[in-house]
Amino acid sequence: MNQYLFLLHEKPADAAAVSPAEMKEIVGRYKVWSADLAQRGLLTGGEKLCDDGGRHLRLKDGRPLATDGPYAEAHDVIGGIFMVKAENDTMAEELAQTCPHLQGTQWIEIRRIEVM
Repeated sequence: MNQYLFLLHEKPADAAAVSPAEMKEIVGRYKVWSADLAQRGLLTGGEKLCDDGGRHLRLKDGRPLATDGPYAEAHDVIGGIFMVKAENDTMAEELAQTCPHLQGTQWIEIRRIEVM
């Protein structure tokens, strides 16, 4: 089986209008979905990323420079990740289609992990 990384993209403003009760219900859907994958032996990991935006590390004039980012005006950010097992790209896409993240303007980037 191959391993895949699901990068959960979202617009920063999407969560701003969600009430605490709605957020609890949304989180519940992710828990049910990931528990099902885990029970089937297809989930190898997953985490919600902090909303603070993290840090960007780039070279500037040949030296590492860390800055805040992504910024609130960014078109989209990665809000979380899942690592799953799938026989092939088609199966990975089928698993991603059942993810509760796939709604509205949110989208999932599917990347096969190359064994090194």
